Amino acid sequence: MVGINGTLRGKTIIITGASRGIGKAIALKAAKDGANIVIAAKTAEPHPKLPGTIYTAAKEIENAGGKALACVVDVRDEAQVRSAVQQAVDKFGGIDILINNASAISLTPTLETDMKRFDLVHSINTRGTFLVSKECLPYLLKSKHGHILNISPPLIMAPHWFSNHVAYTIAKYGMSMCVLGMAEEFKDDGLAVNALWPRTAIYTAALQMLPGVEAAQYSRTPEIMSDAAYAILCRDPKTCTGNFFIDEEVLIAEGFTDLKRYACFPENADKLVNDVFLPEKYVSKL
Repeated sequence: MVGINGTLRGKTIIITGASRGIGKAIALKAAKDGANIVIAAKTAEPHPKLPGTIYTAAKEIENAGGKALACVVDVRDEAQVRSAVQQAVDKFGGIDILINNASAISLTPTLETDMKRFDLVHSINTRGTFLVSKECLPYLLKSKHGHILNISPPLIMAPHWFSNHVAYTIAKYGMSMCVLGMAEEFKDDGLAVNALWPRTAIYTAALQMLPGVEAAQYSRTPEIMSDAAYAILCRDPKTCTGNFFIDEEVLIAEGFTDLKRYACFPENADKLVNDVFLPEKYVSKL
């Protein structure tokens, strides 16, 4: 586990989709450092199938040592996004870090993808990421430790990553194209814009809901992503931008090589399922 070093103490972090899963894991990691966490997510009332709300997440964050602000935010809604940004600034005085974690998944082939679902994944993944980034940017650019981190994949233009679920791939790659473009656009302003993606399947509530997936047996816990995110966010934004990071690469670079601890079942640590959108060097390993 990557240790706490105090870099994020007092920093204000907006995390979309932070009521559960990877978003909440990152929030809790930063909270242990004493960060201010803005939970920007839709779940204000308990979901019948998914655990956690923005309010239960806020309580966990405060118990972990951080300060929390729970905001009801659908990243498709401009008014809700602007309201959350303003609430964050009013409460904490600014914004230092944005984590675009909110995402919708739809692993359907072209003929089975109705346009309502197509519009959903694009409006949340690509448009939502662009919108939240745009609204936070005036404050991020004022920060001395400005970071945007998108939970999105490297831009691998391999046909097999498109052929099985082209609509979803385009939507996720849209998030990564925001990284590519904004990193270059703001490279002289001291703002870091990076992407982080898991090497293996991560056991979250979203994964549990996919049919036919033996999720926990061959997955890692969200903590590998939160440890990797923390390591990235502690880096100097002036010298760390435009990167498409893979979680375990980040940890190995930090000198941490005992990755078995992140496996849901350590005995299966050498049988983990690869995530999608990975460079060929990873696909051939597992």
